[in-house]
Formats: sequence, C-alpha cells, structure tokens
Amino acid sequence: MYVRHLAVADFRSWRSADLALPPGPVVLVGANGQGKTNLVEALGFLATLGSHRVANDAPLIRSGAERALARAAVVADGRELRVEVEIVAGRANRARLNGAPVTRPRDILGVLRTVLFAPEDLAVVRGDPAERRRFVDELVVARAPRVAGVRADYERVLKQRAALLKSAGGARRSSAGADLPTLDVWNGHLVEHGSQLLHARLQAVRDLHPHAAAAYAQVAPTSAPLSLRYVTSLAEVLPALAEADAVPEPGELAQAMLAQLQTVRSAELDRGVNLVGPHRDDLDVRLGELPVRGYASHGEGWSSALSLRLGSFELLRADALPGGEPVLMLDDVFAELDVDRRAQLALVAGKAEQAIVTAAVGGDVPGELDGVRIQVASGAIVGGA
Repeated sequence: MYVRHLAVADFRSWRSADLALPPGPVVLVGANGQGKTNLVEALGFLATLGSHRVANDAPLIRSGAERALARAAVVADGRELRVEVEIVAGRANRARLNGAPVTRPRDILGVLRTVLFAPEDLAVVRGDPAERRRFVDELVVARAPRVAGVRADYERVLKQRAALLKSAGGARRSSAGADLPTLDVWNGHLVEHGSQLLHARLQAVRDLHPHAAAAYAQVAPTSAPLSLRYVTSLAEVLPALAEADAVPEPGELAQAMLAQLQTVRSAELDRGVNLVGPHRDDLDVRLGELPVRGYASHGEGWSSALSLRLGSFELLRADALPGGEPVLMLDDVFAELDVDRRAQLALVAGKAEQAIVTAAVGGDVPGELDGVRIQVASGAIVGGA
C-alpha cells in the first residue's frame, strides 16, 4: 500500500497543497513551522479520522476558513482508491470514497492504513492511561475497521448510562436495592459493546507483545527487556485475565462484566459514574520489572515509544490484511534519536513499501532513506532537494 497523491485545502496552515508521492522513502525537508507535519497529519486523519496532535477536529481548519479538505489516492493490491474527508466547523464531517458520499465517515476506515511515530508518542508511555487506551484502539481499528463502530457504540452507551446513574442516584439514596429496570437495559448494552471492545484490545496487545519486544531489543540491545500487559479490573472476577497474554472469549468477558456491575451497583449510583468497562483499563509497559512511566530515562522512554510503533508496523505487516502493509510515517523524530537508534529505525523504514519522513535538517535522516526529497518552505512545496 502506498499513497500516490495527497491534496489538502484549508487544512491547518495550508490554503492548498498538491503533492505527488512515489513508493519507497519520501523525505519532506524544511524548517520548523513550514507545514511538513500538517501534511503528515492530513494523511493520518484520512487513515484514522483523528489527529495525533489534538483531541478534536476544530484546529484542523485553517484560521478564517469554514471547512477543511483532505484527499488522497491510495494504491493497494494493484488498484487505486480515492478517499476524501471534509471537516466542517460545527457540523458532522463528510467523507467520500471514489467520489461517492459514504453513509458515515468511519466507512472509509481501512482504505488507508498508516503507522505514525511522532514526538507526541512519548505521552503513550509517560502520559495518562487514556493515551495508552487510544494507542491500543488505533491498532485495533487498523486491524479490524468494524471495531470503530463498536467503539463508537460503547462511548455512546457510556454517556447515556452516566446520565441515568446521576439522575437515578439522587432518587434512591435511601434504598441501595432499588429496582432500576432502565439501568439493567443499559447494563446489557454496556456489556455487549464493552466485551467486544475488550476482546479486540486483548487480542491486539497479545499479538503486539512479541513484535514490540523484538523492536526494543533491536533499538536498545543493552537495556532490560520490554514487556506489555493489558490491565483490567475484570481480573478480580475472571482469574484467567491475570495470566499473561490471556484472551477469554467475548461471552466470558460479558459474564465477568455483568458480575462486576452487580458488585459496584450501589457505588455507581452514589457517585454517578461508570465504574466498570474498558474505558477504565490501561496498558502496562515495563522494562524489566519497572514500569516505563515514572522510572524510565528519557532515552528509554523514547525507545519504548518507538518500539510500540515499530511493533505495530510489523504486526500489521504480519496480519497480511487486504491492501498490503501500512504506510510508515516518521514525523520529525530522527533529531531526537542517537546515531544507533537512527540507524535501526532507518532499517525498518527502508523496507517499507512507502515511508514518509519529515525533518528540519536533511542531514538528520540516515543515508539508508535516500529516496525522493521534497523541500517545504513558507507554506509551499518548492521542489526536490
């Protein structure tokens, strides 16, 4: 899989940009603030319907514009597909596939798959659990786009159920055993979607583990080994989850969720919050016996984050999904790495069908990635280097 062409309009700093991209290594070179990352972000948005830099879409629209557009031509399995997303201020986004509108934007997921390593990835290993849940969910959806619908349904249930808990809690302060049939209905929805999402996450972490560990051993051969473990409170009621790389069937997970919901029912009503489900889980990333968060050095943190992305790339390649391997994107990361880590990253990027790299200084990019070099300056594509 590779992107043959990218076009954007009123996206971030770009009034417009039109860029032909060949297979193999492509290096976008230019000083900071010239718009290189915005182009990578546009490709990432077409692949995931989200930005690696901001939580909502509003900042993606150029200041003064009402909407932004990102469009790409993707070549996969010998055929070309055109995917397009229009981001509209204050309204739902619109998407097209081969020029025809799709019912929902998420219907384009899977047309373009990318793995992006960027400076923001340090938050995956050092930030809050939400960062790691997002990382796992992006990998899950890249492997199985249908899970995007499961995730959206689960988030909708969380909002509806939280509103019910708040309203019902105030009415039953004096009777913890009150009959709340509507809550039971929402419990069923929570369990249905939550167990599917949890099962997909557990599978993803189990399958990612050996690839990420191997990547870390390659980029940091003298460090303690990297390990991953999915952490969920359901282990309290489903002991099998305490075992490394365990992936119980969705039915087992659903039963465990129901049991835990009964246990915390009174506490949920008192607090008015959802206390059970994958929205409270975490990914435990360790070097040896110690968690990366709070214990790893700056270099170890970078190596851990890099290994999660390289492991994701190798896993998606191994999955042999329709369309072939993902596009690898490396956004301004070589300047942060030492010579050895640069060389190891270049080895992986060099074997990708397409690797799109940004750099402020061309000399930061190893010679192994000598491919097409494109200069970006003053918010414009000014030609090859």
